[in-house]
Amino acid sequence: MSEFRDMRRKRQQLSESESIGILQKATSGTLALLGDNGYPYAVPISYVYHEGKMYFHSALSGHKVDAIRQCDKASFCVIEQDDVQPKKYTTFFRSVIAFGRIHVIEDEAEKLSTARMLGNRYNPNDDESLKKEIESGLSRMLMIRFDIEHLTGKEAIELVNR
Repeated sequence: MSEFRDMRRKRQQLSESESIGILQKATSGTLALLGDNGYPYAVPISYVYHEGKMYFHSALSGHKVDAIRQCDKASFCVIEQDDVQPKKYTTFFRSVIAFGRIHVIEDEAEKLSTARMLGNRYNPNDDESLKKEIESGLSRMLMIRFDIEHLTGKEAIELVNR
């Protein structure tokens, strides 16, 4: 038996490629961690998806970093579509949830390459500016890697039926 639940409403489940497509397209999501005193800690965050992993940047310290260092299990949620249908009392949605292991990248070469990847995601084709940003800021930031172990995407039944 898998340590992850199967989706209950399988007709609404997106394929793995559709789910990855959402991760590649979206620009932010909510990272959920085990926070202080056992309370869940969910934080909106920008990311880049690459080959089954997601990468985030962070300050050197704070609640998020403490939570990651205490427990490496995490989930990450992205909402691609959220179209409220008031007269139907429903929402036409498409979303993805990833479960996996998360950690601070300690290797300097990996830290640099993932910082470049993240920078290029949000400001493509501006290598000179990115180089300056990394030179001035890399020592004051962490890069974080989220290794996806389980990925599910789901859409509203109304979208399935279209």
